[in-house]
Amino acid sequence: MNASPVIFDCDGVLVDSEVIHLAVEREHLAALGLVYEDAAYLTRFVGLADAAFRREIERDHRARGLGPLPAGTFERMAAQASERLERALRPLPGAEAFAAGLRGPRAVASSSNAAALEFKLRKTGLRRYFGPHVHAGDQVANGKPAPDLFLRAARGLGADPADCRVIEDSVNGVRAARAAGMEPWGFAGGGHADADLPRRLRAAGATQVFSSFAEASAFLGQR
Repeated sequence: MNASPVIFDCDGVLVDSEVIHLAVEREHLAALGLVYEDAAYLTRFVGLADAAFRREIERDHRARGLGPLPAGTFERMAAQASERLERALRPLPGAEAFAAGLRGPRAVASSSNAAALEFKLRKTGLRRYFGPHVHAGDQVANGKPAPDLFLRAARGLGADPADCRVIEDSVNGVRAARAAGMEPWGFAGGGHADADLPRRLRAAGATQVFSSFAEASAFLGQR
């Protein structure tokens, strides 16, 4: 397959964790009086750096006249998500074969913190494909949609950002790749993807959108 550097997001691209995170978040937020329309929530929050997500939720809670969030809100979310991930986390179909088949360098750049990212990749058997090239949201000053995380990944690979392809399932991730001067490919094969996700990814700047790794492999085989 293609020899260009490929940088993967993790949640919702390599592993089917986004659907788990979203279920936990929205259950907790609804209990606090924060209810969002599906597409709006996905567009605004998926792929967002953890610190930015927390700031936005706190701001929304106050803006709706609900005051500060109860202490420990995000810690409870994280604990419940960890329990569900331990039980149910799986790689996305075809992710392992796709990563293994790439001829060029590859990396992971995820908004997850380093410990969570390592857990997800090791639990799903994908960690061995990326060597030292695994980059987490808590390792940069500015998370997605800022370009910092993808630029860090490119530096680690010794690659020119303009030569890199990024596989992302979120609007924030696609915007980050564009800001880094990379070519973003959208991925709409995760369990959380709705029918409108391909359109939103293209609108954010994705040059291709794939609904599966089989589609992505076929596309690369034609290049």
